[in-house]
Amino acid sequence: MKQKDSFREILSPYLLKWKFILICLIGFMALVFLYLRYTDYLYQASATIKLKDDKSNSKLPELNTLQNYGLFKTNNTNVLDEIEVIKSRTIITEAIKDLKFNIQYFVEGRINDHETYSNPPISINFSEPDSLIYKVDTTLTIKINSGTQFLLKGADFSKLKTKKEKDLDDEGTIHNFGEPVTTSFGDITITPRIGEYAAKIGSRITVKISPIEKVASDYKGKLILENKETSNVIKLSIKDHVKEKASLFLDKLIEKYNEDIVKDKELVVQATSDFINSRLEIVSEELGEVDLTAESLQKENKLTDLQTQSSLFLQNEKENESQIIQTANQIQLIDYMSDHLSEKGQANDLLPANIGISDNSVALITKKHNELVLERNRLLKNSSDKNPTVINLTNQIDQLKANLQESLSSIKSTNQITYNNLVNENQRINSQIYSAPKKQRQFRDIKRQQDIKEALYLYLLEKREEAAITHGVSSPNAKIVDKAYVSNQPVSPKVPLILLAGLILGLAVPVGFVYLIDLLDDKVHNISDIKKALSVPFIGDIPRSNKKQHLISKVDYSPKAEAFRMVRTNIDFMLQNISDRAKIIFVTSTTSKEGKSHSSINLALSLAYSDKKVLLIETDIRVPRATNYLDVENKTGVTNFIGNHHLGIHEVISKYPGSEYLDIIPSGTIPPNPAELLMSNRVKDMFDSVKNSYDYIIVDTAAVGLVTDTLLISKFADLFIYVVRANYLRKDQLEIAQRMYDEKRLPNMAILLNGVDHKRGYGYGYGYGKMPSKKKAWWKFK
Repeated sequence: MKQKDSFREILSPYLLKWKFILICLIGFMALVFLYLRYTDYLYQASATIKLKDDKSNSKLPELNTLQNYGLFKTNNTNVLDEIEVIKSRTIITEAIKDLKFNIQYFVEGRINDHETYSNPPISINFSEPDSLIYKVDTTLTIKINSGTQFLLKGADFSKLKTKKEKDLDDEGTIHNFGEPVTTSFGDITITPRIGEYAAKIGSRITVKISPIEKVASDYKGKLILENKETSNVIKLSIKDHVKEKASLFLDKLIEKYNEDIVKDKELVVQATSDFINSRLEIVSEELGEVDLTAESLQKENKLTDLQTQSSLFLQNEKENESQIIQTANQIQLIDYMSDHLSEKGQANDLLPANIGISDNSVALITKKHNELVLERNRLLKNSSDKNPTVINLTNQIDQLKANLQESLSSIKSTNQITYNNLVNENQRINSQIYSAPKKQRQFRDIKRQQDIKEALYLYLLEKREEAAITHGVSSPNAKIVDKAYVSNQPVSPKVPLILLAGLILGLAVPVGFVYLIDLLDDKVHNISDIKKALSVPFIGDIPRSNKKQHLISKVDYSPKAEAFRMVRTNIDFMLQNISDRAKIIFVTSTTSKEGKSHSSINLALSLAYSDKKVLLIETDIRVPRATNYLDVENKTGVTNFIGNHHLGIHEVISKYPGSEYLDIIPSGTIPPNPAELLMSNRVKDMFDSVKNSYDYIIVDTAAVGLVTDTLLISKFADLFIYVVRANYLRKDQLEIAQRMYDEKRLPNMAILLNGVDHKRGYGYGYGYGKMPSKKKAWWKFK
């Protein structure tokens, strides 16, 4: 039961304020619904791409050497590099330009404006080039006056108006749809949309034009790219107030990224193609000269049956000449490559890949060189040549060129030695063919040169065709795994979370307020507060009543009357051992205005109404109040009796007209020395004179927390009723009552709690036989 009562006490302050808590909860939920109704929602779009591996996805495996230039490696470092490329300001700016995100249309709503993108109610065309519009920062307000006219505000006409016309800036200017409007950033033409998305007459449209760089920075900050380690998959996400803009931006960003990658691949292919074409022109000229020489030699020497003459060659001579041709071809290609390196000395120049040099080291160095050149060029798009990374790449490129030049020189030397050996061998063979005519040998030399040039020419034609095919099959690097998707549910604000927060705040704020008020409340309110602070016996509690009804009556069923009857019963129980004289009951309190006099009078009346002889003595001679309640004259009383030894006790006793059983001794004249007066032996004479004539003597004394008057006469009391006023006395002041009880300075002390508010849920409650009061309206607070 104690735990139950304690829990009830904890909940009681909140239950009493349930209306206040309910109103706060409704108010917070209303604010939440208003916020959710008119706030700008934020939606998230996401897309997924996978970076391709050119080695495994080449459409023509035989063209791998031309397609895979080492731009995109499969390791995670390369994926991180590509993430930075996707987030580059250059690619984002290109996407925003295509989508025209720098121009926003806001349509007027009930509370605030909302942005529309795909179907704006009006369209604006600019006469100036895009390069100028991309730098404009302004806001235009357009009010639709009719189907043909509109009011324009916000445009800067300061350079175009006269002083008189400038006065119209505050109100705007009226224009016709379709006619040019001159502004500081050029002429604009505004046309309305018709049909479902047409603007209503009187509606207001705001057009915000922002610099493209500012918009790009905004989207760059909102763009999020995520990648798991060792994976080529990249997830892109962005948040925007317009769902359509978020998804379109991601799709366009991927498109622009792929276009940039294809351009990089085509640069390498184009460099190879240009190199092959330049070599073809030279070889074609050389081949033509050799053909003319052979033709002239045949005419001069009348050599026509070449097939019969060629049968004289031995098989070993054929093999030797074949090796001479291959070696000479390699030497020629090495010379071409060396000349190209000498002519193209810039760090941003690409080298032709796989032109036919048989040494693998040349192909590897060329591939690595092109990788570094493309990486350097890409960094230069968003940086300068002073960047440490760019400088490092430039140094690496120069070193690779030097290494390549050395390799070519070494390979040429090796091939030259081989060629010389083959020529010497061929001379040895030719010396053995002593029977071959001299002219035939001359023609054979010419034919050898012709074969070399023709083989080189055919090889270059083949490579040019491969380069042309590669140019046509260059594929984007990013494969779209999931296109941009936007959920219908906003990511901000989160509706369930906001509703939960509103519910929690709607309960926490009023509950916290009630708790704080209760925490700061240091007043005594109920019996529980008394029992927690005092070990003094409790005699009863008096409920708070109407201030106009001070005194109880004989036929009275009010809670106050019932409470005093309960106190009267408890007094009889506590003083049941006194039967041969009057029961002397002192009534005191800690401080003034606690209802001490009020309790004394009503207790005396309650005893008198039970047909008991009662004497009420007012010993609070400093501030007498009892006689004021009873409308009794206070001419002679306690002070007069103590101060005048010739005055008899019957001369200071007054009859109360409301009851024949109640007599009163007023306080009398207020003396200058009340404490010294109460120390007189006449006080004892006064109690001795009346204690055998009455059943009860109620003594209204001074407050013990203020003066010592009560303590001077406390020895005459059989029972001390210590009045504590609820909702008035501080809890720390109860220490005075406890000290009086512990030190036994107030005999047989008991606590009476006065002014208890039973509507708070405390106390026992009274009112048997009382008519029910009219119920208050639910919206009214107590």
